[in-house]
Amino acid sequence: MNRTLRASSLALALWTGWIAPAHAAAATSTDVQAQLAAMQSQLEQLNRRVETLEGQLDTANARADSAEQRANTAVTQADAARAAVAAIPAPTVAAKPATDITWDGAPKLATKDGFSFKPRGRMQLDVAGVDAPDTIPGNSLGIGTEFRRVYLGFDGTLPGGFGYRAEVDLAGTAVELTDVYLTYKASPQFTVTLGHHKPFASMEDMTSDLFTSFMERAAFNSSFGFERRVGLSGTYSGKAVLVQAGVFTDNAADLSVDTNNSYSLDGRVVFMPKLGSNQLHLGGSYHVRDFNDAATTTRYRARPFVHTTDLRLVNTGNIAATGETGYGLEAAYVAGRFHATAESSWMRAHRTGLSDPTFNGGYAELGYLLTNDVTAYKAGAYDRIRPKTPLGKGGIGAVQLNLRYDWLDLNDDGIVGGRQQTAGIGLIWMPTDYVRFLVNYGHLWIDDAAVAAGTDRSYQADSVGMRAQFDF
Repeated sequence: MNRTLRASSLALALWTGWIAPAHAAAATSTDVQAQLAAMQSQLEQLNRRVETLEGQLDTANARADSAEQRANTAVTQADAARAAVAAIPAPTVAAKPATDITWDGAPKLATKDGFSFKPRGRMQLDVAGVDAPDTIPGNSLGIGTEFRRVYLGFDGTLPGGFGYRAEVDLAGTAVELTDVYLTYKASPQFTVTLGHHKPFASMEDMTSDLFTSFMERAAFNSSFGFERRVGLSGTYSGKAVLVQAGVFTDNAADLSVDTNNSYSLDGRVVFMPKLGSNQLHLGGSYHVRDFNDAATTTRYRARPFVHTTDLRLVNTGNIAATGETGYGLEAAYVAGRFHATAESSWMRAHRTGLSDPTFNGGYAELGYLLTNDVTAYKAGAYDRIRPKTPLGKGGIGAVQLNLRYDWLDLNDDGIVGGRQQTAGIGLIWMPTDYVRFLVNYGHLWIDDAAVAAGTDRSYQADSVGMRAQFDF
C-alpha cells in the first residue's frame, strides 16, 4: 500500500507540473507557489494517514496470527482430551436379554438364552347326583356339588435343555401337590423327568383330565390306584413309537410316613403310526410295586361314575399284601371327527401264603364331533380340541358326542369286591379352546355290591353329572 500511495503522489505532482505551464499566463507566481504549498501539505497529511493505516493493519494481522495460534492450540488440547477419555475403559454392565411375550391361554415370557415362564391353572366345578335304591344306608348319594379340581402353578424352561413345572390342587380341604418336577431334554426325542409326576399306566390316565371324553375316567383307573408319585423316568418319543419307563416311590403326601419304603417300576410302549390322515394307536403298560413295609394292606374300589359322592358301591376292603403287579392293553383309532378307544387293565395283589387275586377293568368308547372339527391326538394321548369357529368369532365352538361301556370286576380268589358295569353317554360343548361344558349320564349295574340295598347286593343305579371348566 505504501508504494501505491507514493506513486500516486508522484503522478499527481507530474500532472501538476504539466498543467501548471498552461495556466502560467493566467496566474501569478505567488498564486502558484501558494497552491503548491497547499498541495504539498495535503500530500504530507495523506502520507501520514497511509502510514497510520499500515500500522493498524500490521497490528490486526498480528492479532489474527495470535488468535489462530491459540485456536490451533485449543484444538490440539481437545484432541488430546478426547484420546485420554477414549483410553479410559468403560464399566462392564451385563446386558439384559430381550424378553418376548406370547399368548397361549396365558402370557408366556421367554428370552433367547433359554429362560421361559408361564402361569397355568384350571377350575372344574361339578354338580352331580346318583339315583340308587332307597334301601342303601346313609345319605351319601343324591345331588352334590364340588370343586373337582382347582389347580394353580407355573412351568417353563431353563438354559441347557432343562424344564420345570410346579402345580398344586386347592380344591380339597388341604393343598395337594400335583405335578412338581424338573425335566432334561437330552435330545429332541428323549426326555428325563425327576419329581412328582404320573407313572405310565393307561392311555386315558395319560390323557389330561382337561381333555377326557367324560367327567371321570374309567373305573379301573381310580380303583387300581393310578396316581402321581415321586420318581425318575425317561421318555423316548419317535415318529411312530413311544417308550416310557421309570422307577417311583409313592405319592408325596404318603411319603411323610417314615415306614413308607415302597417303590415301583412302571413302563409303557405305544405304536402310533399314521394311516394316511388318520391315526392308529396300539399300546401296553406294565406295573410292579413292592410295598416294602413290615405290615401292609391294599384296597381296590370305585365310585359310581361321578365324583360328588364318597360312597363306593364296589370295594374289596383291605387285603393283606406285600405288593402288586399290573398290566394293560390299549387301542385307539382317530379319523377326523371320529374316534374309537378300548382299554383293559389287570391288577394282581401279592399275598403271603394265599393265592393272588387278579382284578380286571376296562372300557370301550366311540366319539364323534357334531361340528366341523377334528379330534386331537398327540404323543400317545388325546389332546386339546380347538374349535375352528369359536363362539364370538362366527360360530358356536365344537360339540362332541361320546358313548361308553365301562366295567370293573373286583371278584377273584375269595375276594368279593363286586362288579360294576356302566353304560354312559356324554355331550361336550367347547365354545373356545379353553372352556368346556360337559353333561354325562350313566346307567349302572351292580352285582355282589360291597354296599347292599337292604338285603339285595345286585341292583341298578343312575348317575347324572354336569361340569363347567376353564383352564389357562
